[in-house]
Amino acid sequence: MSAPVSRVSFEHLGADARGIGLEAPRLSWTGPDSALGYDVEVRFDDGAVVVRRDAGGTSLRPWPTRPLRSREGAVVRVRPVHADGSTAPWSAGSAVEAGLLLASDWEGEFVGSGSTAADDPAPIVFRRLPVDGEVVRARIHATARGLYSLEIDGRRVDDALLEPGWQSYGHRVRYRTYDVTDRMAQGEVTVAAWLADGWYRGRLGFPLIGGREVYGTRLGVLLQVEIDYADGRRDVFATDAEWRWCAGPVLTADLYDGEAFDARRVASLDDASSLPVALLGRPDVVLAAPSGPPVRATQVVRPQRIWRSPSGSQLVDFGQNLVGWLRIRPRGEAGRTVTLRHAEVLDGGELALTPLRTAKAEDRYTLSGVPGEVWEPRFTFHGFRYAQADGWPGELRADDLEAVVIHTDMPRIGRFESSDARLDRLHENVVWGMRGNFVDIPTDCPQRDERLGWTGDIAVFAPTAAYLFDCAGMLTSWLADLALEQHDDGLVPFFVPGLEFPPEVSHLPGLALSHVALWGDAAVLVPMALYESTGDVEILRAQYRSMVAWVEGVARLAGPEHVWDRGFQFGDWLDPTAPPDDPAAGATDPALVATAYRAHGARLLSRAAAALGLVEDAHRFGLLADAVGRAFRRRFCDPRTGALTVDTQTAHAIALRLDLLAPGHREAAGARLVELVRAAGHRLATGFAGTPLLLHALSDAGAIDDAYRVLLQEECPSWLYTVSMGATTIWERWDSMRPDGSVNPGEMTSFNHYAFGSVADWMHRVIGGLSPLEPGYDRFLVAPRPGGGLTRASTSHVSPHGLIEVGWTLTEEDLIVDITVPPGAVAVVDLGDGHPVAERGEGRHRLRTRSRSRAAEVRG
Repeated sequence: MSAPVSRVSFEHLGADARGIGLEAPRLSWTGPDSALGYDVEVRFDDGAVVVRRDAGGTSLRPWPTRPLRSREGAVVRVRPVHADGSTAPWSAGSAVEAGLLLASDWEGEFVGSGSTAADDPAPIVFRRLPVDGEVVRARIHATARGLYSLEIDGRRVDDALLEPGWQSYGHRVRYRTYDVTDRMAQGEVTVAAWLADGWYRGRLGFPLIGGREVYGTRLGVLLQVEIDYADGRRDVFATDAEWRWCAGPVLTADLYDGEAFDARRVASLDDASSLPVALLGRPDVVLAAPSGPPVRATQVVRPQRIWRSPSGSQLVDFGQNLVGWLRIRPRGEAGRTVTLRHAEVLDGGELALTPLRTAKAEDRYTLSGVPGEVWEPRFTFHGFRYAQADGWPGELRADDLEAVVIHTDMPRIGRFESSDARLDRLHENVVWGMRGNFVDIPTDCPQRDERLGWTGDIAVFAPTAAYLFDCAGMLTSWLADLALEQHDDGLVPFFVPGLEFPPEVSHLPGLALSHVALWGDAAVLVPMALYESTGDVEILRAQYRSMVAWVEGVARLAGPEHVWDRGFQFGDWLDPTAPPDDPAAGATDPALVATAYRAHGARLLSRAAAALGLVEDAHRFGLLADAVGRAFRRRFCDPRTGALTVDTQTAHAIALRLDLLAPGHREAAGARLVELVRAAGHRLATGFAGTPLLLHALSDAGAIDDAYRVLLQEECPSWLYTVSMGATTIWERWDSMRPDGSVNPGEMTSFNHYAFGSVADWMHRVIGGLSPLEPGYDRFLVAPRPGGGLTRASTSHVSPHGLIEVGWTLTEEDLIVDITVPPGAVAVVDLGDGHPVAERGEGRHRLRTRSRSRAAEVRG
């Protein structure tokens, strides 16, 4: 008898999904190759049981029975069916429950204090609710204009943070459903929502763009409490005029500047000392259920060192640049205020605050004097490795504080390890950079006055992101906002959600909103990366109009010559040869970058259309890609030799990796790229556009040794230079910190950007040797290419079929490769050096190359 299948998961939400926004969620599971099909059992809340046989695959299978209704739940399990009709045991059950699927399901309206003053203490909206009978089910559906934190009788109802996150507020707001059945004690309970500015009313952007109150001036919460009793009754308490509000102990809260909390202030949640709420109207935008997990606290980091700075301040080093806040345990008299400051690095032995620009990154806690005080903020977050505690009562001890790490709670699905500790540290820097910048949306940095959803960063990093974490649910939500924010002419904002560009900056290069290559290409690159990773064609279907709008908008802009040489471009942003004050002025012609990515976007769109069965569109966009490719060669290649006229690492990496050269000219271009890399001493000369492609282009050209030398270079600019300087995340600039330990003096210097971490994609595919050949890893390539003095490496990825593992060890005589192939997938093994390509199915396999000309398999 075969082993039972895994638990069923729903869409990209995992095995238990409450409050989903779909009436027919798709199902996924993993099971043995020996199964002829599967029985799928759906057991509804009302006791009805439906069993259907599914003879298809195991990933994103259609909902097998009638649609769910609002609030309705079901438990789903599956079992394999074999050719002889026998069945394996059922999987464990997975629970799914629909949220409020119709706008008419919402009964209340937004309520709040009515204040428009951002410096007023944060309000708490509450109501005492009667619980009249035996409760069998209780839910709270909640959202807000601003941030909310939900409590019942003074205890938080859930571990979700910074809810409801940041969306395109002018189009939609997410809501979440909470199961509070076990919190509804018979008699009376008090439901309360703490409110704060968050992204809705707080400070956003940077000087010249953004400001306060970007989306609105009045905070409001929308709650719907539903209590079902054993006798069949249901009570519904939606926010209305019956709710009250009072000022809470949060004096101020801002994402950039921090939170101030006075523990002496006790919120009086009673009618006598509170005020009637202001009614702020019913929802005027779509209320959307989440498609991914919320932000949560995922780790606690203890202090590594506590000491006094040259100025006498008490400093703490947590040993890791992280995103979150401090949890403190102060002991002292009532009224004492402790001020906590945060920074990523030190400068002259003190906190380096210049990289924060105008963000204060400062929390203040005023003690109550009650023994055992423990506090952490609710409505802010910081990017930091170092903290300074001013006003602390006495000497700071290691047990007095800890760092709480927060990010969107995406499951980790990709890993890498090698015999070189420097590469392992680099890979962990990539992981930490992604964690810190995936806080509800993919941001560019988590510490300064910016933290925006820059499209260019995620455009180049999406393949790496989708390998490392199950981020499909989060990124599909962000892509939905991208489509909503997209202009009628196809223009994609520089960052999503977008901010208003004031008239006074409309003439400034880089600040005037326009079509910009690579950044706008996120409309195509991100959904295609998710499709490659998950095999979910519905991601393409949902984004297809947006993808087409971008490609066609650029086509109109470029005109019949197809070369995109008009308007501002970020180009090869942060090319190390660019002046510190002009990171767009790199060595590579921006028109080359723009035209190349224009061809690439059209090619990917053609593939998306084909995956959707849109044959005519696939043909049309394929022809467009061909035409742009020919235009690229006319403009940027010598007509006699085919050599690129732009002689940079980036130009050659782009032309080679995006397949823009005539077949007869690829070898010469690869050789020239190698010459350029060697002339630079194997140091990087690439920015956002070239860096993700450089090592791939070198290894495609057969220069694997040169690719390793670039990767392992320790002189600036290089990845391992940052590691040698103590980096624990990926830096914005190659020289964010100078060799003498001083901080780059430019005003744009962050120590936690993930874009250059796209190198991990090469580490996974080439060092580890694992990459998908078909969407969703139905077929995947195992092609490790040892080098750089490494003696072993391994990588793993949890695909839709299950765990894939590739590991290799290099001995004096042999290369030994171990492979784990999950059910339903096929590994295509290519060990190079003339060894025959082989295929392997489900199971564990060991291959050994006994010489450079012969490979034999040793089964494990």
